[in-house]
Amino acid sequence: MLLTTTPTVQGQEITKYLGVVCGEVVVGAHIGKDILASFTNIVGGRSNAYESTLRETRDGAIAEMMQEAGKLGADGIVGVKFDYTVIGQGGSMMMVAVSGTAVTLG
Repeated sequence: MLLTTTPTVQGQEITKYLGVVCGEVVVGAHIGKDILASFTNIVGGRSNAYESTLRETRDGAIAEMMQEAGKLGADGIVGVKFDYTVIGQGGSMMMVAVSGTAVTLG
């Protein structure tokens, strides 16, 4: 399935708009990653633990959105948008939401 952040697909015609599709994944941080991230913040550098979790969470949200679009008979999703939100008391959880418009292409 083709995904694009643009409202059109170059060289292809959108033959039908099937509706908005979404995928959301919420993930909680755990103490091991928090400790590693705190250490990284002290010495500097990137937090591989959080980056890995963020990547997996984003991929899960995309898969959920694509599954929803597939149920509608779509072969593409245009206007894809990502939203990252920290939720919960003390920011203990993170949500990745992705949305777009399911379409058929001709």
